[in-house]
Amino acid sequence: MKRTIPTLLVLMLCSPLCHAQKSYIHAGKMIDVKNKKTLSEMTIIIEEDKIIAVESGYLDPNQGDDLIDLKDKTVMPGLMDMHVHLENETSPKRYLDKFVDNDADIAFNAMVFAKTTLMAGFTTVRDLGGSGVNISLRNAINAGKVEGPRVITSGKSIAPTGGHADPTNGMRRDLMGDPGPEVGVINGVADARKAVRQQVKNGADVIKITATGGVLSVAKDGNAPQFQQDEINAVIETATDFGIHVAAHAHGDEGMKRAVKGGIHSIEHGTYMSEETMDMMIKAGTWYVPTITAGKSVADYARIPGYYPAAVKTKAETIGPLIQSTFGKAYKRGVKIAFGTDAGVFPHGENYREFIYMTEEGMPNLEAIQTATLRAAELLGMQDKLGVIEKNMYADIIAVNGDPESDIHAMKEVAFVMKAGVVYKLDQ
Repeated sequence: MKRTIPTLLVLMLCSPLCHAQKSYIHAGKMIDVKNKKTLSEMTIIIEEDKIIAVESGYLDPNQGDDLIDLKDKTVMPGLMDMHVHLENETSPKRYLDKFVDNDADIAFNAMVFAKTTLMAGFTTVRDLGGSGVNISLRNAINAGKVEGPRVITSGKSIAPTGGHADPTNGMRRDLMGDPGPEVGVINGVADARKAVRQQVKNGADVIKITATGGVLSVAKDGNAPQFQQDEINAVIETATDFGIHVAAHAHGDEGMKRAVKGGIHSIEHGTYMSEETMDMMIKAGTWYVPTITAGKSVADYARIPGYYPAAVKTKAETIGPLIQSTFGKAYKRGVKIAFGTDAGVFPHGENYREFIYMTEEGMPNLEAIQTATLRAAELLGMQDKLGVIEKNMYADIIAVNGDPESDIHAMKEVAFVMKAGVVYKLDQ
């Protein structure tokens, strides 16, 4: 006798650790992200945390198996955001919070943001910079203690003294002190190597550097280069020895050039990226993670009196609006692009907005979805496990109401979320 999954009962009675023998998903539409086309009337069969079959037509489950009816929805691989900050969220109090929040406060907030992200359909994220609580959050999610996406995290970002990720920027002089590589602040090659090794020791999966100034730090310049070439080289060489990638926050073009010359894996933001740099990235195979949503968001918040300090307001007004057009140029030129939003700079759960902004610059809807599935998996080096709905892949599967191939706004309407074979959300 076939059993169907009641909408709320299973979510209430079945913890994230319980699994049916097999689950059959009947997908009215299913996006084939490899070939960028939408298939109709498909069955996906899941056992434990893996997909074991994908078949055309609606196959009947065997006795004792579960049926998940998504015939009126569009099914696709779990989405992946390659640039988030799960520890915090934008607020006019953000610059005060670091003086009053303890690690426990950050952790409890991060739990909420992680669950919000998962419920928005993002089953894997790359967390590019926090206090180190993001490492504990990843571990708690992996252990099943907290609901959230699969997290690949950099721990604490690496910057030079006074750079974008120097945690003492804007403080009183007696509070600034002289932070060093143990907290990701470097000066010279030896510091660079030590800072990478410290983040690896702390449990980081990836390394992030701030190759140029940034928007939201309380520092004057938002785009000047911040590392000498030998420092960038030392970071990347050391990370490569550990078998992990390095991502570079970068708005200014010279900082991007230095990062690409050093062998950087991805450029984040890329606001003032020149055609020369784009060509360097194409030749080197460097990934670009645009974060258009962050750019638009900070420009909007800058219009609210008192939302940002004066130095931040000026940079947000200048840099923020430019990222979307840079993305359009990079896409048309052929730079490799993976989906990333900088969520936390704007409210978590609104990551879907990036799809809208990408398609506004001419990227077809299904290609935009591909950047958040197959392409993101390729960036992570996990394309053998994630990013497509195929046999032997992890059962990270979501569904939306509507048809995103014809209306990208449907990406906002996430009705079903499964991560590693566990159902976390099922709306009917």
